[in-house]
Amino acid sequence: MDNRKNKTKWLVKVAMLSAVAAILMYLEIPLPFVPPFLRLDFSDIPALLAGFSLGPMAGLAVVFIKNLVHAMASWSFLVGELANFIFGVAFVLPAAFIYKKHKNKKSAIIGMTTGSITMTITAGLLNAFVLIPLYASVLNFPLEAIISMSKEVNPLITDLKTLIFIGITPFNIVKAFLTTLITALIYKPLSPYLHK
Repeated sequence: MDNRKNKTKWLVKVAMLSAVAAILMYLEIPLPFVPPFLRLDFSDIPALLAGFSLGPMAGLAVVFIKNLVHAMASWSFLVGELANFIFGVAFVLPAAFIYKKHKNKKSAIIGMTTGSITMTITAGLLNAFVLIPLYASVLNFPLEAIISMSKEVNPLITDLKTLIFIGITPFNIVKAFLTTLITALIYKPLSPYLHK
């Protein structure tokens, strides 16, 4: 009976955090000097909260559900959601697994820093070799057009390499830093409710 009750509580908390993450995913903020198809959102914060309070699989579930919800109104033919899912997993899982071993503030910071690095590297490699070419192919939008669109907001972007290093990588560093900072500030005050 207790096991069923705990499982129900776990599912309810994951569902609530997924709903918050899905809403946050729609509240996108454009940043200057980064390609216009990159928009900042804070939907990984609920996933990190789930990963820290309920375990890595809860964090993974939130990342999956928020993208499933977002996919229903997708204009990127699911390429954007696929990217967000992969990068979210690369960020949240290392953080949650490291925190699970030692549940303290230092471990949480180390976990989120590791997740930030993992996500940034994953995003750079996958965008260069898979996602941007896939996006260009699926939407029938030439790579040159993506470069040109990015160059309008940042003249230093002239090819795929500079798009990755000057556009996408700084964006992911800023996103990871802000997500880590906000999560570090709100986790402890919310912890009693998340563990209730």
